[in-house]
Amino acid sequence: MDLVIGSLDLSAHVDEALAVQAVAFGLGPDEVAVRRQIVLRHMTYPGARALGATADGNLVGFVYGMPNDRTHWWSTVVEPYLRANGHDHWLDDSFVITELHVHPEHQNRGLGRSLITTITDGAAEPRSILSAIDTDSPARALYRSLGYQDLAGQVLFPSAPKPYAVMGAPLPLSRG
Repeated sequence: MDLVIGSLDLSAHVDEALAVQAVAFGLGPDEVAVRRQIVLRHMTYPGARALGATADGNLVGFVYGMPNDRTHWWSTVVEPYLRANGHDHWLDDSFVITELHVHPEHQNRGLGRSLITTITDGAAEPRSILSAIDTDSPARALYRSLGYQDLAGQVLFPSAPKPYAVMGAPLPLSRG
């Protein structure tokens, strides 16, 4: 299998990326339609960039992120939780990992690790933040192995059925 990680024009490949996310994250067509608009909007933000992983020419994983901006929706939701834990300064000078998804058939092979470390290696910011479902999971284990620590838990996003945790790590990420 020819696996390649490289820059991804996410706006041009949004439907392929969301197909991966739908399988990896269990999204239905209505959720995909909402996320499509969000992704396209995010890719217009200054500094937003994406990487894709292809296997034999098919997109099997992607990551995208951007420098954090306290006026963005995500920041306005997580800020009170971070402030309550004394961590709201993490919203400044941080690169946000907005989405990271790998098709289940390609998980547990280091692809997620390669995607997140490669995109953060190109960040000018001294740290990275992200949110993940607040439960023990392979994703959370990956983030912890890279140096991410919980900054806030039980974060409730409107319309999200499960609470999230906000995690942060200094850059560069640990290769541990």
